[in-house]
Amino acid sequence: MKIKLSVIALFVLLSNAAMAQLTAGVKAGANITKVDGKSFKQEFRYGYQLGGFAMIGLGDKFALQPEVLYTQTQTRVDSNFRNIYQSAFQEVKDGDVKLNYLTIPIMLNYKFIGNLVSLQAGPQFGVLLNKDKNLLENGKSAFSGGDFSMAGGLQVKVSKAVVSGRYVVGLKNINDLGDQNKWRNQAIQISVGLAL
Repeated sequence: MKIKLSVIALFVLLSNAAMAQLTAGVKAGANITKVDGKSFKQEFRYGYQLGGFAMIGLGDKFALQPEVLYTQTQTRVDSNFRNIYQSAFQEVKDGDVKLNYLTIPIMLNYKFIGNLVSLQAGPQFGVLLNKDKNLLENGKSAFSGGDFSMAGGLQVKVSKAVVSGRYVVGLKNINDLGDQNKWRNQAIQISVGLAL
């Protein structure tokens, strides 16, 4: 009986300690993106991101920050797209393409300057929610259904407010039409959040 009570007491103490280091919140911001590849204009376009995050303390200097975000990537098809993919290009207004992703970044934070600033790095997984119906080849979407990227940046936390800036580099080829040209997402993300 004493062992059971000791185990329960230990579990309650550990749970309380873990909860004291757990913070959740919401965030929104700009997603300045481009698709890097021969078929797209090499210019950044504005989109947005919004979602939620959690911060899980891992001692005094480290924290794990998983997020679930809805992000919009915008790009513009280059004039040579028709030459490379003749059957894939249907009427796309002004060559604009919008891709909406459910992204899941998992950032490791290293806190410094009195725990005010954090250096962030980690992987980001993305699931394409909409496939642009105007970029098709024989009924098949031009874009892969998933993405894998690496992200890095800085985050400043003052009281409950969180401001962050990141650079995201796509590692996965999102071209689903073939291997003749590799397409990779790139993004500059600037966001503001509120810890709840």
